[in-house]
This record gives sequence, C-alpha cells and structure tokens, in this order.
Amino acid sequence: MSARKQPPQQPPPVQRLRVRYAKRGRARFASHRDFGRAFERALRRAGVPMAFSSGFHPHPRISYVNAAPTGAASEAEYLEIGLAEVRDPARVRDDLNAAMPDGLAIIEVVEAAGGSLPELLAASTWQVAWSVGEVLEAAIATLLAADEVLVQRQAKSGLRSFDVRGAVLALAPAEDGFVVTVRTSEPLVRPDDVVAALRQLRPELPATPALFTRLAQGPWDGRDVRDPLAAE
Repeated sequence: MSARKQPPQQPPPVQRLRVRYAKRGRARFASHRDFGRAFERALRRAGVPMAFSSGFHPHPRISYVNAAPTGAASEAEYLEIGLAEVRDPARVRDDLNAAMPDGLAIIEVVEAAGGSLPELLAASTWQVAWSVGEVLEAAIATLLAADEVLVQRQAKSGLRSFDVRGAVLALAPAEDGFVVTVRTSEPLVRPDDVVAALRQLRPELPATPALFTRLAQGPWDGRDVRDPLAAE
C-alpha cells in the first residue's frame, strides 16, 4: 500500500488583524463554540480572504484569546485572524458587522503590529450587577484588607483551591453592585469567584444572582486597564 500523500503546505498569512468584539443581550448565553461557528460563518458571508492552516484538515487562521464565560456579557473580547490578501481593517469590520447575528458586534479591527496578543491582555475589568444591600461595602472592605482569600471551584481536573485576593488589582462598590479588575493569570480568577469570596467573608450576604459584564481587557498600568489595540 502506498504511503498517504501529504497535503500541500498553505502559504503563511500576508496580513494579521486584531479584532475587538462584544457579546450583548441574549448573546451573553452563547458559548465560546457557538461564537466560533457564528464568526466563521460571518467571515465566509463577508468574503474575508482567510489564510488557512496546513494539514489534512485546514482551518481558517483564527486565534481566540481569554474568552468570557458563558452567561457573561462583554464589551472587550479579542481575537486575531490571518488573511491571504491585504484588506482595509475598517472595511473588514463593516463587512463582518453586516454578517454577524444580533448581539454579536465587531467594535474594532486593526492591523497587528507584532508582539503577543495574550500577553497584552494582562487584566480584565468587570462590572458586577448584584443587588445585595449595604453589607456589600463591608464585604469589599474585608476582602481588600485580607492578605489571602481562598475559594474553591470545580475544574476539569477536580476541585481547585486558589487565592482570589492575590488576583484582585482594584475593587470598588458601584451602583447596584461593584466593579473589579483582576489579573489574567493561572489560575484564572473570574468575577463569580470574587462573588464567592465576598460571600465567604460575609455569610449574611443574600444568595442573590449576579450578572457579569466585561468592560475592558488589556495591559495594567497600575491604575487602569489600557486599550490593547492602542498599546502597540
């Protein structure tokens, strides 16, 4: 039997674009896989000339980075695509928006100037809508004063314990909830972990569900999360 013929190698991308997109409304319940399917359909409908990987099953060159969990809304999701032909980033943005389903919006498309997109996304700022009354301010103060607050979460490898306090860069009450900025590091601390830590510190907090919206991702300058697409 003859050896299986190797597929031809695909040429490398001639242009790399970085994309900021939003998940709004009912689209917050779309999983990462749901978004990937919708985005690839939009690329085809918009006629974006994608570069493909090599191998027996070529895939469009799309790199997803630090996607928000299912159920969370976001104004600051990012990915990178590789193109087989050079295109105007603003035109790609407009063409994709015309092809995206409701609730998924392409906010910005820019040329990648180099460097690593994951390394630029060093921190995330989340708005947490959580109406639990005045005790929330006391819980926040208790967390900020602590050296360590361990919480547990079920992961694929089993129950994991990790420090929420060490990941929190900024935390403050806001109308009907709070705003928190956390490091993007392993283990990844999510906004629901912060809620769990606050409940652990103040058991009198009611079991009211919280809604999460990511406001920003990017480099942390010591005070704010900066725009990663302008950081280059």
